[in-house]
Amino acid sequence: MAENRAFSPSGDASIAVALTAASVPLWMHLSLLEECRRRTERALAALEHVTSIEPRQHMQLLTAWGAALMLTKGPGPEAAAAWTRALEIAERLDDADYRLRALWGLFVGRFTAGRYRDALALAERFRIIAADSADPTEALIGERMMGVALHILGDQSKALAHLGHVLSRYVAPVRRSHFIRFQFDQRVAARSFYSRILWLQGFADQAMRTVEETIGEARTINHPTSLFYGLLEAACPVALLAGELTTAERFVKMLLDLAVEHAMEPWNVCGQAFRGVLLMKRGKPAAGLQLLRTALAGLPETAFNFHYTAFLADSADALARLGDAAKGLAIIDEALARSQHNEEHWCIADLLRIKGELILLDGASGAAAAAEDHLRQAVDWARRQNALSWELRAATSLARLWHERGRTTEARALLMPVYDRFTEGFGTADLEAARALIDDLS
Repeated sequence: MAENRAFSPSGDASIAVALTAASVPLWMHLSLLEECRRRTERALAALEHVTSIEPRQHMQLLTAWGAALMLTKGPGPEAAAAWTRALEIAERLDDADYRLRALWGLFVGRFTAGRYRDALALAERFRIIAADSADPTEALIGERMMGVALHILGDQSKALAHLGHVLSRYVAPVRRSHFIRFQFDQRVAARSFYSRILWLQGFADQAMRTVEETIGEARTINHPTSLFYGLLEAACPVALLAGELTTAERFVKMLLDLAVEHAMEPWNVCGQAFRGVLLMKRGKPAAGLQLLRTALAGLPETAFNFHYTAFLADSADALARLGDAAKGLAIIDEALARSQHNEEHWCIADLLRIKGELILLDGASGAAAAAEDHLRQAVDWARRQNALSWELRAATSLARLWHERGRTTEARALLMPVYDRFTEGFGTADLEAARALIDDLS
């Protein structure tokens, strides 16, 4: 092809660079991310041999390389440097479009690195700049970014409001230009995190319907990168949280098949981790734990930071089922330390619940009092976040502890009001367990 000839020793590097920059929209639209990464990397290297670097082309190549690098290898120092340099050029050229693209990339880098407050600040900056855009949907993309960051920080009510606002007003561009500029279909991305919050707030049935709609839409628009996003951020984790194991198996297989087809190794490793969690929930904690440990060893923390914390919690839970409280406590303490350091509060209630269960299993001196303290903290965190599903899990564990120690009246008074606040999801494992305990308490 012409581009390869231009890159040859007898070719013209400036032509090669121009052809590469012109090809970026096609690669992004078709999700040819590995090809985009390789070719933009080659073009950036070729710029060293160009007498006069055209700033706009340089900015375009940096932006495309940063996006492709992030999606194929995971965000890291190279991607962050590319986005930062692209932003500098966009500021100098006063290019509003590439200023937003670069801010988006920096947001994703901060978010996946666990710097959620920084990510929230970048989302707010994006939204303010986008407010002056002729395209009203760009400000909504900033709203989506804010909703995602607030969800992980634990402010579920505000996160749901931002994402609901996006879903009620967002209209995708006719030519789907947001695929190219912001890598994902924005409605798919917003719905993904919306479904997570629905589950947290106790709406398991609505969450699963939203997941199915999200994956259906991602497949309809035929954009593999958006489908990756929906599977990773919503379909696999929400189905596993809701205990919909047959559905979860379908989604995990879809993620793994897609990762192999598009040579996306980080996504493949994450899919293997979900497969390990699925095995645990199907009553095979040893096999699931082994698979999850192998996956975590190959999972770049900077690419899947909050997933990594959740996988640690799953590991600790499996060790509890295997009766290894000491190892489980070490892992859940690591997860809690990550949660507190990063302000990754979306799952802190469940981390505290798991630690309470492990303390009881360990049976050291004063275990009952220490476990009760952690379970009370779990209930309190869940209530403050309006995370009814976490509150039910924590209240069930605490009520069981009280019941076993003769405090049945207190146990009933704690658990029944939590259970009664649910309006759906009564076939899920969590609600069935709570109902069974309530029957025992009665």
